[in-house]
Amino acid sequence: MKLAMIGFGQAGGKIVDKFLEYDARTGSGIVQSAVAVNTAEADLMGLENIPKSNRVLIGRARVKGHGVGADNELGAEIAEEDIGEIQGAIDSIPVHEIDAFLVVAGLGGGTGSGGSPVLAKHLKRIYTEPVYGLGILPGGDEGGIYTLNAARSFQTFVREVDNLLVFDNDAWRKTGESVEGGYEEINDEIVRRFGVLFGAGEISADDDVAESVVDSSEIINTLEGGGVSTVGYDAEAVEEYDSGGLLSRFKGGNKDDMETTNTTNRINSIVRKAALGRLTLPCEIEGTERALLVVSGPPEHLNRKGIEKGRGWLEDETGSMEVRGGDYPLDEPSVAAAVLLSGVHDVPRIKELQQVAIEAQENIDEIQQESEENLEALVEDDEDELDPLF
Repeated sequence: MKLAMIGFGQAGGKIVDKFLEYDARTGSGIVQSAVAVNTAEADLMGLENIPKSNRVLIGRARVKGHGVGADNELGAEIAEEDIGEIQGAIDSIPVHEIDAFLVVAGLGGGTGSGGSPVLAKHLKRIYTEPVYGLGILPGGDEGGIYTLNAARSFQTFVREVDNLLVFDNDAWRKTGESVEGGYEEINDEIVRRFGVLFGAGEISADDDVAESVVDSSEIINTLEGGGVSTVGYDAEAVEEYDSGGLLSRFKGGNKDDMETTNTTNRINSIVRKAALGRLTLPCEIEGTERALLVVSGPPEHLNRKGIEKGRGWLEDETGSMEVRGGDYPLDEPSVAAAVLLSGVHDVPRIKELQQVAIEAQENIDEIQQESEENLEALVEDDEDELDPLF
């Protein structure tokens, strides 16, 4: 799948930068074009892989390159005012060569949180290609203002994109981990999961062709219909299943049949762990509207029967009749499964985020009211004796 990626804000820019690094390392060719947009000049300067000509600084007149200070209303205003500057960078994208736009942003800050829905709306108005969002939820320990920002941005962003893929930092942060180290590892995880998903189906002349091909249309059809999506992933090293494995120890029987059975069972096990393990956005998978299964690895460790068995299991677990699946031959020492669950509804984290945000908003309103009353009390005693300047 060929994507035009636009990283909005600090987190969005870093993730798109990571995607370019992943592309260079794996040769997947996912990122057709990459653009970074920010109100903070320092964040743009810290990027390593996005071309300097595609780094757009907005809000110069209002924030002088210093960011919006977690004010996502200001971030949205600046994005609307400077949409022409952003479009200038997008104009360099060969749109006829891409399958979709992907707008990437952290939802807890100010620039990406406020600006990404504005950009998504703009792109959908101008282009016919699908516009997807990749939104990163802040950790619960990052503070009330970031939770409030994320809740407001989420409900706006999901309405402006064709589908919103979500990654929840809260589900991935480790206890005792440094903030910088934690985000670095989280960004690697984001790129790994979505890299396998979006890279499926890309082959060159020397590559092995999949038995059941997954191409960009399969991904687009799975994301069609809108809503919220999450991705599961699991991988196992192939050396764990060499000729000295458990099945090979049984006497008798056809060796090829045993190897086929072993491969089929291994794929089915990995698919189950991918769907029931840590998702990018934890949720109940029952009731998922659409799903896509991609199994990757060395061709000799993939088979159609295993993938069909895994796909059938996903149909039973989700209750969806729209479960697509296929393999993605890769010269890597592991067999991996990426499961895209689209149109999920039973998401406790989103409900919790919205409730905490409502409480944070009420607290902010109370503090503002109290502050005004305190100021009034401070100066009212002098009003009868002193004349104001104006």
